[in-house]
Amino acid sequence: MSTSSSSSSSTSSAEEIQGGDGGGGGGGFEGPLSSRRRMRSSNGVWPEPFVEALAFQVAIDASRTISRLAAAEALRNIFQVCSTWRAISRSDLLWQNVTRHIWNIRHRLHNTWREEYIFRHITATNFRMRRYEYTTLHFVPTDSNNSDSLSCRRLALSDHHLAAGFFDGSVQLFHLPTRLHLSTFYPEPRDRLGHFPTAISGIILSDTQLVFATLDGDIHIAVINGVTPLRRALVGDVVNDGVLVDFTGCNQWWVGLYAGAPGRAFHFWNSETEVLVYVGGVLTDPEALTGWGLLNELTELIGRVRVASHGTAVACTSLRTIVLDLTNPGIVLQEEEIPGGITISCFDTNDESMVIVDSRTTASVRRVTTLEEVCRFTARGASRRGTLGCVNGGYGLMCVGGEIRVWEIEHGAYLYNFRERIGICNALIADERHVAACSADAIIHLWDFGAQ
Repeated sequence: MSTSSSSSSSTSSAEEIQGGDGGGGGGGFEGPLSSRRRMRSSNGVWPEPFVEALAFQVAIDASRTISRLAAAEALRNIFQVCSTWRAISRSDLLWQNVTRHIWNIRHRLHNTWREEYIFRHITATNFRMRRYEYTTLHFVPTDSNNSDSLSCRRLALSDHHLAAGFFDGSVQLFHLPTRLHLSTFYPEPRDRLGHFPTAISGIILSDTQLVFATLDGDIHIAVINGVTPLRRALVGDVVNDGVLVDFTGCNQWWVGLYAGAPGRAFHFWNSETEVLVYVGGVLTDPEALTGWGLLNELTELIGRVRVASHGTAVACTSLRTIVLDLTNPGIVLQEEEIPGGITISCFDTNDESMVIVDSRTTASVRRVTTLEEVCRFTARGASRRGTLGCVNGGYGLMCVGGEIRVWEIEHGAYLYNFRERIGICNALIADERHVAACSADAIIHLWDFGAQ
C-alpha cells in the first residue's frame, strides 16, 4: 500500500465548520462583518427555530450558488454572530438536514450528524486538493486457465464494500476498511446461448446485499456476511427480451437496459418484491443486431442506464439520451439527440446531474430533470477507444490512455491527474469517498479520499 497526500492538514476545514478561523474551503459571502452586525442587533427577538431555519437556508444557498464546500463558511458566519446563534451549532437536526441536502447522505456513519458533515466536507476537500491514499487489490481468478476470469466488466461501491464482476460470471467482493477479499460469487450453470451469456452486465451493492445481473438476463442476490447461499432471483428470457446490456438500481428499483427485441428496451422491477412492473421503450431498437452480438463478441458498449434522484432513470445510446419516470412507467420526461454522437463509456450520472461527452470530446454537465446545461469542459482524448468516465456528487473523472483526469462539475474547472498510471482500464467507478478502477493486468486500483 502506498500513500499520496499533501503536507497541509484538513484540520482547518473542520475548524471552519465548527466556527473556527479556517479558510473558505471553496468560497463564501461578501461582507460577513456587516452582515453579522445587522443580525446581532435583532437576535434577541429571533426564536431559535427561526435562526436554525435561517442557518439551513444560508448553507443551502451557498452550496447551490457557489459550491458544496462553500456551505461551511456560510455556517461559520452564522455561528459567529453571537453566543445565542452559536448555540445553533449544537443542533443535531440542523446538521442532519444540511448533511442530507448538501452531501445526499441518508444514514450516518459517525456518532452525530455534525461529525458526519465534517467528515464529508473534509473528504470533498481532499478530493479537490488531490489528497488520497492509494492501494491495489489483488484477486485470484476463478479459473486460471480462462482469461475471461481476469476481464472485469463492472465495479460497484458501498460504504464498506467493493464488488467486481467479470466476463466469466463471477463477482468478487472486497472489504474496503481492511482491503481484504471476502468472497467470490459464481452463478450455478444452466443452458445458455453464446460464449459470453454469463458476463456481468450490472451490480447493485449495499453493505447488506449484493444484486448482480448477466447478459442473458439472470438476476442473482446474495446476503453479505450471511449464511444464505447465492440465489437466482429471476431467470432471464434472452430469446424474447434480448440481451441485458446494462443493469442498475437502488433500494426501490431495479432497471435493465436491453437490446435485441423491438419495443422492450427497458425493464423495471420493484426491488423489494422482485416483481416486473414495466417493459417497453425503443431506445436500443437500432442496436438490436449489435446486442445479439454481445453474446459471442467483446464489442463496444451499446448503452448505459443509471438511476438518479426524484424517481428517474437516465439512459443513453451513441446518439440519444432519455430520462424516464420510474414512478409512472412508460413516461418519458426528457429526450435529446446529441449532434455527432455520445461516447457511451464516458456517460454517467449522480443524483442530480449527468455528464455527456460528445464525439468532439466536449463534456456537458446537465441537470437530470431538465437536461439544462450547468457547465462544459473539454475532455481531451475522451473519444479514444478504451476511454472510461464516471461522476460522483462534485467531480467528473475520465481515464484516457491509462491516466485518470479530474474536473469539478459545478463550474467545469480542470483540477488534476492522478499520480498513478494504470494502463488499459476495463472498469471505473467513483463515489463520494473512493475511486476504483480495474486494469487489464487483473489489478483493482483503489484511491481513498476519506478524512484520515
